[in-house]
Amino acid sequence: MGCAQPSYHQGVYRDDSLAFRLEPPGGTWRRIELEGTALALRDDEAQATLAMQGRCGKDGDDVPLEALTHHLFLQFESRVLVSSSELMLDGRAALRTELDAKLDGVPKEFVVTVLKKDGCVYDFMLVAAPGGRALIAPAYDRWVASFHTLGAGQ
Repeated sequence: MGCAQPSYHQGVYRDDSLAFRLEPPGGTWRRIELEGTALALRDDEAQATLAMQGRCGKDGDDVPLEALTHHLFLQFESRVLVSSSELMLDGRAALRTELDAKLDGVPKEFVVTVLKKDGCVYDFMLVAAPGGRALIAPAYDRWVASFHTLGAGQ
């Protein structure tokens, strides 16, 4: 049996293991291909990227949200935590973290939200140029808030 190609149509994403609704943020965001992500969007004018990835059955049950968030930034240098807070997302606790970090010496600003639900882990990320996080964070937060997992047939 072959693997179904991932699809994203009218705000609904489906692949072999994931099915969810995540509304496009609108404006000048355009979809891009970014390795390791289910969905990625770029706003060239704002010099910002939104990305989302999900995985099921790997580390969702007994790994705390803080550890899952930390794991996203293992390859980054000069990590500075700006803020971290819990929120409810799709009926579950999630962790939203803002931080500054460098990759290969290039400074970036990040907002990440990590959610565990039904044996799956979902990572949402905003990557912005220095000074851009405050401008893009409201669009990111609306995008993340639109997330809902879908059952079979939805």
